Amino acid sequence: MRGILFDGEQTFVTDQLEATDLEPDQVRVRIGAAGVCHSDLSVVNGTFGQMIPPPFVMGHEGAGEVVAVGNSVSTVEVGDHVVIATIDNCGHCSVCATGHPTLCQNSKLGAAIARRALTGEDPSPEDLPAYFTYQDSRVLGFANTGVFAEEVVVGQGQVVAIDKRVPFTSACLIGCGVLTGTGAIFNRAKVYRGESVAVIGVGGIGLNVIQAARIAGATKIIAVDNNPTKETFARQFGATHFVDSSQTPAVETVQEISSGGVDCSVECVGHTSLMTEAIEMLRPGGKMVILGVAGMDAVMEVAPFKLYQDKSIMGCRYGSSRPAFDIPALVDLYLDGRLLLDELVSERYDLTELDKAFEDLEAGKLARGVLELS
Repeated sequence: MRGILFDGEQTFVTDQLEATDLEPDQVRVRIGAAGVCHSDLSVVNGTFGQMIPPPFVMGHEGAGEVVAVGNSVSTVEVGDHVVIATIDNCGHCSVCATGHPTLCQNSKLGAAIARRALTGEDPSPEDLPAYFTYQDSRVLGFANTGVFAEEVVVGQGQVVAIDKRVPFTSACLIGCGVLTGTGAIFNRAKVYRGESVAVIGVGGIGLNVIQAARIAGATKIIAVDNNPTKETFARQFGATHFVDSSQTPAVETVQEISSGGVDCSVECVGHTSLMTEAIEMLRPGGKMVILGVAGMDAVMEVAPFKLYQDKSIMGCRYGSSRPAFDIPALVDLYLDGRLLLDELVSERYDLTELDKAFEDLEAGKLARGVLELS
């Protein structure tokens, strides 16, 4: 089957890829569409460093149809349309049982991430789940998935059945960008009606933060970006104000609009200087959420005095999401017309056009680009 591999230096399309045989708790999915996320680009350009050993299959934001299930799978059936989540989880440990499956360490990937956080050591191939073979060797998929391929095998905890009325080109975006952006508001910051929110970075993640703030009832939603063409996108998804940070001081402007500071700021770019600005934008008691992924060696310097007025810095992995609950809820919001998914798809590409999708992404032309695989 066809798929896109990264060999450590460049990406290339191959037809010599195969999905591995199913284990009892695994599911095979025929991919319908896959979103092109900035994290995919960060792997290729080296921002994320060498997270897993190449070659590996690219892509982590996908949706498709179940074509086979292991004999112990009980959550989905053949023929179901599903969104694929990047995290797997056991469902019964203390963090899963208390609604924090993104922190589960019982899966291979979760355990490897936990060890890396503690020791700084990169995981070995044996520590990670390999769902593909290429030229008779087992290869990994990026972010525990590898959805830039015609089929993928994943754990049953990574697939969530959805209503078939949602097209794959829209559904695939839920698996990363939508879960991450909306989760920052719904799950991590828990924004309430009448609060104010500043969103730094109006890309695919930022737009979902904006529309989640709108759905949550925030009354002032201030989008900040240094690309003025992003204003149209920002306002379409719910921003009440737009700050062009290339022309005006972002912190001072946000403070003025919000009469002294916002209740919540969300950094979606991954620059430590912007994270510091996001803290400055807060009112006393405000929360700053870090969604953007900085380089592995990046360091943020914060004067403790800036936090004395009960301000909080909140890390947020994958929207602190609970995929089995959040994905159906997001689909319901979409079917009700409240969550914009179709509008996120700026351009569609063939599997052979990944380089063009990356170029458009870097140029700021896209809310989200999507690879169509079927």
